[in-house]
Amino acid sequence: MNIGWQEILLILFIALLLFGAKKIPDLARSMGKGIKEFKKGLNEIENPSEDNKSKETSEKKKADK
Repeated sequence: MNIGWQEILLILFIALLLFGAKKIPDLARSMGKGIKEFKKGLNEIENPSEDNKSKETSEKKKADK
């Protein structure tokens, strides 16, 4: 199942009609943040020891101030 450029163009046009030109950047920004948080969560699951080290380091920096 390949999606060609015509189908992508049609989907973008429908999104423009549904959400309007002002809402699309906000939606894309929100989706980007969601993907970033999802990847961060996956990394925490895969490498929990590295995450704990970074938290300990940031906590030590806060305690020193």
